[in-house]
Amino acid sequence: MDEIEIVRGIYAAMASKDVEHLVSVLAEDCVITQDDRLPWGGRHVGHEGFLHFALTLTGTIESKVEIESIFSADGEVIQCGRTRGTVVANGASFDIPEVHRWTIRDGKAAAAHFAIDTPAMLAVLDPS
Repeated sequence: MDEIEIVRGIYAAMASKDVEHLVSVLAEDCVITQDDRLPWGGRHVGHEGFLHFALTLTGTIESKVEIESIFSADGEVIQCGRTRGTVVANGASFDIPEVHRWTIRDGKAAAAHFAIDTPAMLAVLDPS
């Protein structure tokens, strides 16, 4: 399986909330990063870090990634698209552009950085 297929499989597992598959395709020392201004943001390491990231994310927003493009560049798999959904606490809806960068090593995700329009997300998380 090539790196793009691995990443596509990760998005399919995210969509179906298949945590068992997600853990199986993450390296034990994987590093997940996202802007630390977000409730689920920061630096998360290993399977335990991933689970904390995932639980915080899904406890804060219900979302779905829409992939607009996915390609390999500079040793990474880049996914560009949108995240759409609602905020759990206040029901506010969002449709925000995002870019995800994946590093695949030995058939597993060794690193992922999730970049979104953070100011737009913060505005829907706390619309006051």
